[in-house]
Amino acid sequence: MLAVGATAIAGCLGGSGPSGPTVTMTGDLRFDPADVAIDPGQQVTWVNESGVPHTTSAYGEGIPDEASYFASGGYESEQAVRQSTSARGFLERGETYSYTFDVTGTYQYFCLPHEESGMVGRVIVE
Repeated sequence: MLAVGATAIAGCLGGSGPSGPTVTMTGDLRFDPADVAIDPGQQVTWVNESGVPHTTSAYGEGIPDEASYFASGGYESEQAVRQSTSARGFLERGETYSYTFDVTGTYQYFCLPHEESGMVGRVIVE
């Protein structure tokens, strides 16, 4: 994956590392920031800073048509994420997952075990 600079959406306070913005997975079951904006070819890194496991999984219908599916654990579809009986893709405290976004558009994603608690986010590639 390429490491490039990043831009954050106005009003979002997410950190920005050398490879792009960082989204924190929190103990209060949210992504911080929930929305980030980047340029095509930039990378987003999710880091779990809480004591509970989290995932990052795209909604299959929530990504641009030309885009590849992304999920911590390397799943190839939302259906595969939801049908998995393993803990593959679960990030423990201090673990990270990164993905480079090449196609413009909006990418919606969720944390599998905390989706019902509202742990969802968006990456806007413009």
